[in-house]
Amino acid sequence: MFFDPMYFLFLLPALVLSLFFSARVKSTFAKYSKVRAASGYTGAQAALKMLERSGVTNVSVRMIDGMLTDNYNPMTRVLSLSSEVYNGTSLAALGVACHEAGHALQHAEGYRWLGLRTILVPVVSFGSQLPVYIILLGALFNSMNLIWIGIILFSAVVLFSLVTLPVEWDASARAKKRLVACGLLAPSEVQGAGKVLNAAFGTYVAAAISALMTLLYYLVRFAGVGSRRD
Repeated sequence: MFFDPMYFLFLLPALVLSLFFSARVKSTFAKYSKVRAASGYTGAQAALKMLERSGVTNVSVRMIDGMLTDNYNPMTRVLSLSSEVYNGTSLAALGVACHEAGHALQHAEGYRWLGLRTILVPVVSFGSQLPVYIILLGALFNSMNLIWIGIILFSAVVLFSLVTLPVEWDASARAKKRLVACGLLAPSEVQGAGKVLNAAFGTYVAAAISALMTLLYYLVRFAGVGSRRD
């Protein structure tokens, strides 16, 4: 299984797509990081203003290390922004910051897809590798029970990646709408911020396709194991 050509046949298209969108989001972010927003707001200020204008006052904004490590944690109500976004005054910084603020608005409004993703977090908290190890053990010991346990657990990873798509798309839509409504960007500037968010969304699409293709590989590969045993 470690060198199964079928695995690469299933995963190669997803890998190419993932590399494409990863490079695209970095290049797009770099391009619009050089374009300063006319409002002069920093990412942190923009996120806070967007939240306050929407009546959300129980979310804290903090700075974290890394590049494009920005996230919102609904369990702690903390919006974490990378230093380039937290202090940045560019179209890219404001777009990313308000996208994360969009997640906080989803949480405040009880957006059902975010709620479902939050429920799935403990299930996938061990990462996607644990199901793989269980499947490998099942294949090693010729145990279909272990294989199916691993496949079922990996299905939760797939579900998480699929649920993430509407969550991320909606957060970006909220950001684009409020960037103008809150006076953070001029209408002519939103397109640049939107390109950064659209490129980032592509990485989630690639991740979902990769997870789906991996699951399909397991089903095809080990359905054959089961039939041979029968």
